[in-house]
Amino acid sequence: MKFIMLGSGTSTGVPRVGGEDGAGDWGDCDPSEPRNRRTRVSILVESDEGKRLLIDTSSDCRAQLLANRIGRIDGVFWTHDHADHCHGIDDLRVLRYGRAGPIPGYGSTETVRRLRQRFGYVFAGQEGYPTICTIDTLDRLRMVAGFGVEWCQMEHGSGETTGYRFEADGKSIAYATDFSAISEEMVELFHGVDILVSDCLRRDPHPTHAHLSMAIELGERVGAKRLVLSHLDKSMDYRSLAEEVPDFVTVGYDGLEITA
Repeated sequence: MKFIMLGSGTSTGVPRVGGEDGAGDWGDCDPSEPRNRRTRVSILVESDEGKRLLIDTSSDCRAQLLANRIGRIDGVFWTHDHADHCHGIDDLRVLRYGRAGPIPGYGSTETVRRLRQRFGYVFAGQEGYPTICTIDTLDRLRMVAGFGVEWCQMEHGSGETTGYRFEADGKSIAYATDFSAISEEMVELFHGVDILVSDCLRRDPHPTHAHLSMAIELGERVGAKRLVLSHLDKSMDYRSLAEEVPDFVTVGYDGLEITA
């Protein structure tokens, strides 16, 4: 079982639009380091049998699928409905081609409600175009495409986001993005996971996101064998951060692949 980090950046990506002469604002990130160029967050998990689950349809979904040569998925999960996590949803249209039916999609009850409201044509078809995805709540979900699936809701400022744990081939990969506090439900869900991909916006605390010490605390509390940092902003230079973190921590970057 492996995961691919399709995107590792915050909601504005790195570099941010703007900067001197419109060339981009890199903040503290070295522009000459390719791993500092970050698209919006998303991951893909793949089983030994080649089944693939996409987590979030980021604003950069098309470019990410092309860059990682992903032409087929077996399901899609959303963590929440914020723009950087779902506004690439239309890029699933091409992945629908050649399928016997829509791509199975899943999210929390509130996420499902909001996505249906905003992207109705994706889930119901329109003007002769077929339905791209189905979308169902997670309440009774236990397995998709051979993956065991568990989940919990996490605090994201005044809102919530969904954390996931996927298991296949005797291994486990968990995804916890956009959380602002560590709950006992999270610790229980992620306990003993092989790979934990965690929100890590910056070093200083933030009202809606995990910061560096919180991400490391989560990894240590659950006993993750490998903690991978993601959702990194322009203050998080790859090389500087890689020299700073403990040995069990990997600084994520676009295109990173790790086999559990």
